[in-house]
Amino acid sequence: MDLTHKIESFLSYLFEVRGYSETSIVTYEVALRQMQEVSHFYQEEELVILDITPFRFKIVKNNKKTIAKKLSAVRSFVRYLQEQEHLVIKLIADESIKVPHSLPRPIEAIYIEEVLSKANLEEKLLVSMLYGLGLRISELSHLKLEEIKRGWIQIHGKGNKVRELPLLDVLQELIRQYIDQKMPKKYLFEKGNAPMNSAQLRYKLTGLFKASGIKATPHQLRHSFATHLLNEGARIADVSELLGHATMATTQVYTKLGSVKKMQEYMKAHPLAKHDK
Repeated sequence: MDLTHKIESFLSYLFEVRGYSETSIVTYEVALRQMQEVSHFYQEEELVILDITPFRFKIVKNNKKTIAKKLSAVRSFVRYLQEQEHLVIKLIADESIKVPHSLPRPIEAIYIEEVLSKANLEEKLLVSMLYGLGLRISELSHLKLEEIKRGWIQIHGKGNKVRELPLLDVLQELIRQYIDQKMPKKYLFEKGNAPMNSAQLRYKLTGLFKASGIKATPHQLRHSFATHLLNEGARIADVSELLGHATMATTQVYTKLGSVKKMQEYMKAHPLAKHDK
């Protein structure tokens, strides 16, 4: 059975029928040619065997995302043979690989304080709301004045879930000053008669940090809020509730970087580390 011909037919199908871009076709082709070079493709009676065990060994040193993409290309190829060419295929060594969830790096508190020291009142409130409450940028964009109560703030999050967050004294004072100065009518952050959208708020934030030579996003401030609380000993259940996560499992991913950082500090601080050079 000619594997080269099968791969060429699959690539033509992706391009002509599925409408994949040339860049995507090249990505699939590279993965499948690599697989073809070392894998075993043969027939046993009515069953076609594709054993990619040697291919798995060949790509084992690639990063996890690259391995996952290459395996995905192979699986797509096998599905094509099953569905379009009606072959009965057994794929060997098809175990999936876990791709690590990537999170934005938290911003050190000292840098956030430095940016706040240079910010105007609106910018200061924007940063403080995101970092001080762990809000999503979309939540801040739609925050109404009526949802800000003395000492508390009501947030409408994902899935129409409502949570109430305690307001720090410094935030209460910033909000009071901002309302007195800007006199918003319905939303905390307004432009005309409408709330500032997420893109407008994000533009203001990234520009402010960029002026201090720091690349930052709204989600990084939310991430920093969670990471700094956990590093200072806050309970994960409490942080999960403040963030509006559906389960604590989502929040636990924030603990990983903190644990790595603690381990790195330990490795530097331990007396034996001085001899490990």
